[in-house]
Amino acid sequence: MHYEAKVGHLGGNLSALDAMLIIFHEYLEPRDTFILSKGHSVGALYTTLWSLGRLADEDLKQFHQDATLLPGHPPALGIGDIRFATGSLGHGLSLSAGTALGLRLRGERGEVYCLTSDGEWQEGSTWEALIFATHHRLDNLTILIDHNGLQGFGSTKDVASMSPLWTRFEGFDVHTQVVDGHNADAIRSALNFGAAKLRIIVLQTTKGKGVADFANRMESHYLPLTEQQYHAAIIDLQG
Repeated sequence: MHYEAKVGHLGGNLSALDAMLIIFHEYLEPRDTFILSKGHSVGALYTTLWSLGRLADEDLKQFHQDATLLPGHPPALGIGDIRFATGSLGHGLSLSAGTALGLRLRGERGEVYCLTSDGEWQEGSTWEALIFATHHRLDNLTILIDHNGLQGFGSTKDVASMSPLWTRFEGFDVHTQVVDGHNADAIRSALNFGAAKLRIIVLQTTKGKGVADFANRMESHYLPLTEQQYHAAIIDLQG
């Protein structure tokens, strides 16, 4: 899909795809909400919805094209599973916390899952949302962090180090877990943990996972696949 559209942002899609598939296929109920804060990984979300039969092959072929239903960031309208347009990093957790509080005020059951990037934890608005969520004890909110260690201008350590990020949550009344974000059983174990408080799951991932020329490389944030890289990746994945 990314290769045919000749667009980048593939790396962050591949680091988040495993967790997204598990959440949607095994955990998300009709009453629940999933919010993709790291909107530039929407290709993984479209692929997940396609795997559930909610998007068709023809829809995927229009990815990133003019007048498409599937733009490069989550659209505000047109896809029922996408509640908010996101991608301007730092907004998704606020939207998720508001959604979780709204469910409580309406007396409705439902879980809210918010997938963030590690880079957007350099945004003050993300920390404000965490303060809000812990103050209101939003135990119906699960925050997942795609911790691949890379962002637009380099590694998260080089741009604005908070390493290790998960130690920064120790002053909050939250339950934090750090797991392998490409290990299905580890992801399930974290999601199954019944904490009576807000949960944060740090997914240790590889940006560009599965594409040898892109794995753990900043270039996977921006550059599209060349024809050679694309065919090599398909061979690797089929193997």
